[in-house]
Amino acid sequence: MIDSHCHPYMADFDLDRSAMLWRARQAGVSALIAVGYDLPSSRQAVAMADTLPDIFACVALHPHHASDLSPTALDELAALAAHPRVVAIGETGLDFHRNLSPRPAQESAFRAQLCLARRLALPVVIHDREAHAEVMRLLAEEGGGLPAVILHCFSGDMVMAEAAWRRGYYTSLAGPLTYKNAQGLRAIAAAAPRDRLLLETDAPYLPPEPFRGRRNEPAFVRRVAEALGALWGTDGDAAARCTAENARRAFRLPADGAGAGGAA
Repeated sequence: MIDSHCHPYMADFDLDRSAMLWRARQAGVSALIAVGYDLPSSRQAVAMADTLPDIFACVALHPHHASDLSPTALDELAALAAHPRVVAIGETGLDFHRNLSPRPAQESAFRAQLCLARRLALPVVIHDREAHAEVMRLLAEEGGGLPAVILHCFSGDMVMAEAAWRRGYYTSLAGPLTYKNAQGLRAIAAAAPRDRLLLETDAPYLPPEPFRGRRNEPAFVRRVAEALGALWGTDGDAAARCTAENARRAFRLPADGAGAGGAA
């Protein structure tokens, strides 16, 4: 399995980070993608990836931090992205639920980071919360030529999902796939082309059943794989293998999920 989106550098794991990573490996997680959301977390993600062979990094400013984008910040992101263990720009996008940065600032930062990803020939990892139409519009305007687009923790409807698949985007599934009220998401997962799906935890957020109310961690991606396998009429191992191969292709990871990143 590959956990295609998590935040293992966060303080939530300070007391048991080594044990958390051991549990992930014991559960069958061969690689995980540590995703930054601002400059400090992007530095932390790169530092983890630099020292652990089964961790890769993404760097970006989350829409909550869009107001922090400046020429200097963009230059630092570009410098971080040059590290061979960085496999994407992300997570960037739009968040119209909390609006912690003004919407014009979010759009400007999103466009700038899409431009950076194009310039560096890196995939992008997209955060989209209650901004589906706007995200798809900006990707249509600015996303041409990107190696891959990953819609992290997909929360759109079937119409959006089908449009994303037609464009060749990946839709990533997280703990909400296991929730009782997620019938719409399960219908999307069941209908998806199998080469367009990734699995993630977004740890420490969004724990799957039966762990709701607890801290999430990468080992729990197995629960998401099992839920997807059930939708496919198979098992979690088959779903894990399929989505891991998709993650390797999307992020251009080595065949075994570990080792040198980037264009390997």
